[in-house]
Amino acid sequence: MWIYILIIFLILLVGSLAIIYHDTHSFVVRDYDISSKKVDRDYTFVLLSDLHGYIFGNNNDKLLAAIDKIRPDAVLCAGDMFTGHKIKGEIQYQAGLHVLTELAGRYPVYMGNGNHEHKIKAYTAEFGNLFDRYREALRKSGVIVLENDSINIADANIRVTGLDLSLDYFRKVVKREMDQGHVERCVGKSDKSRMQLLIAHNPQYFKEYAEWGADLTVSGHIHGGLIRLPLVGGVVSPTIALFPKYDGGKYEMDGKTMILSRGLGTHSIHVRMFNPGEVDVIHIHKA
Repeated sequence: MWIYILIIFLILLVGSLAIIYHDTHSFVVRDYDISSKKVDRDYTFVLLSDLHGYIFGNNNDKLLAAIDKIRPDAVLCAGDMFTGHKIKGEIQYQAGLHVLTELAGRYPVYMGNGNHEHKIKAYTAEFGNLFDRYREALRKSGVIVLENDSINIADANIRVTGLDLSLDYFRKVVKREMDQGHVERCVGKSDKSRMQLLIAHNPQYFKEYAEWGADLTVSGHIHGGLIRLPLVGGVVSPTIALFPKYDGGKYEMDGKTMILSRGLGTHSIHVRMFNPGEVDVIHIHKA
């Protein structure tokens, strides 16, 4: 009997490892539809998040080809395109920089910082002026970097704002509560005359984003919960929260919407199970 138990265990183990390998080295494309009375025309965004230096194909040609097949009006980046700790003595930011600069030659690209970009921005004693050089390279290529700043997409009547939260709002285990009005103090008032889109890496504060006036929030950070279980969802977030409330997909609150990307890569714990990386396509329809 024990030999059969051992065989079953080995089959399950090998199967699990195969799924983890597949999901950690592949991505899918997921579509979301949103209607708004504020937009002047239909508009399609591709949302990227949490690449963490991963490479799909030769120099990310598979990822770029998938986006070109979609032919979006613009690309949104919700941050963490690299991992903010040194590997072989340096930050490995080149893969993310390549993806964004390549896309900027084809589409408008709007980028907000994640906690990993903010980390190298804040810790200059450790990383020097790396963030300044990274940001300058993005801007030279045409990427619009939004750090507590906004820009209007005039022909669609959409306003894009990038929220650059401090690292306190990415604490592990115990979530820091956000004071009322904090988002407004960072980025100013929302624009109620346009469809207000907010790039905010941490989805835990969806309520505060909606109260500020974000008609659509795009986020990342949670990596889909690393392992996803049927009927349960994501198991653990990077903040070491079990069964996070927001793990991936479309969420609605008081007429406001959040699209939470499950991201493309991993860091520290290189595991994805029943949870491949994803490219998100957001179709905004004129109501």
